[in-house]
Amino acid sequence: MTDSKRAFELIARGSEEIIKAEDLEQKLASGKTLKIKVGFDPTAPDLHIGHTVVINKMRQFQDLGHEVTFLIGDFTGMIGDPTGKNVTRKPLTAEQIKANAETYASQVFKVLDRDKTRIRFNSEWMSKLGAEGMIRLAAKYTVARMLERDDFESRYRDGQPIAMHEILYPLVQGYDSVMLETDVEMGGTDQKFNLLVGRTLQQHYGQEPQVIITLPLLEGLDGVQKMSKSLNNYVGITESADEMFGKLMSISDEMMWRYFELLSFRANAELAELKQRVTDGANPRDIKFLLCEEIVERFHDRAAAVAARETFIARFREGAMPEDIDERTLNTGGEGIGIAAALTQLGLTASNSEAFRLLGQGGVRIDGEKISDRSLQLEAGFSGVLQVGKRRFMKAHVI
Repeated sequence: MTDSKRAFELIARGSEEIIKAEDLEQKLASGKTLKIKVGFDPTAPDLHIGHTVVINKMRQFQDLGHEVTFLIGDFTGMIGDPTGKNVTRKPLTAEQIKANAETYASQVFKVLDRDKTRIRFNSEWMSKLGAEGMIRLAAKYTVARMLERDDFESRYRDGQPIAMHEILYPLVQGYDSVMLETDVEMGGTDQKFNLLVGRTLQQHYGQEPQVIITLPLLEGLDGVQKMSKSLNNYVGITESADEMFGKLMSISDEMMWRYFELLSFRANAELAELKQRVTDGANPRDIKFLLCEEIVERFHDRAAAVAARETFIARFREGAMPEDIDERTLNTGGEGIGIAAALTQLGLTASNSEAFRLLGQGGVRIDGEKISDRSLQLEAGFSGVLQVGKRRFMKAHVI
């Protein structure tokens, strides 16, 4: 297998779609240093490992010797990407954008090679385009084509408003590719329409259309919903090593391979070997340890990954509680609080309904003792360690 074939297999792994795959193969075989672009609107300051699926792919391109641009959409952030939304998104203020962009830049270098990464802001060219330039840009795309986008089409059909500035968003993102003369642009599957606009605009400006790589949205720890902080099924990249390791160990054995595919930097042959080991009788838990160690090491270091593994073994295989448990006081005005409400207010469960479900499944303990009484009341003066599952602990005081 040639080096370019290996490179293509590496980049293609975990990708949802490549448009066009044969063009990417040709570009990789050409020996040319490719210009890779990924845009991020600084809409939220914190990243979880689901966000790193595309960032990992950027790192793979870097390791292959290509030029990676981390494009911060400070101009598009003021518009607000309507992707997947059925209502108009509120644009961010300049202050919000600046603060979030600084946080993004500091976090992405946990994965990307700082010395090989170009950070650009699309306000560099969009702020200079002016009204006349924007009109000329808008003339290169039709309203009919824009309304083919799924979220626009559904909102138009349902009588939901679509603001004019939202229609400009895909054009601005596409124009970024023109200004950067992008060879390859990557994004989540929800970005496909915007990425295609970039191909169209590049052709209008006499450039070779970029290759598009769409990447799947990583399922969260529940294995069903996409990873999201609001669903509490995420692993934050700034979390402690112990917390990251424990959360990752909670995924199912089947989901483990999905995480390997999208998050691991191991070669395809090595992943095939790991799967064969499980087929031959190896304990999936031991293979999952390798996944957890790799990810924790990426965001911390090797020593922290090894220590997190040992802590996990001691805590959950031998029944030990963590040495440092967060403490919180629930002020009930002396009236006490129901167990479900307590778990939710402490952040151990996302809702009372989840708390009731876990109580019924035997997933809740107080001071190490399993409890199942849904009507249990924690009276004022209560003090104890509440535990949900194998990895969530909180020392609670009720007053």
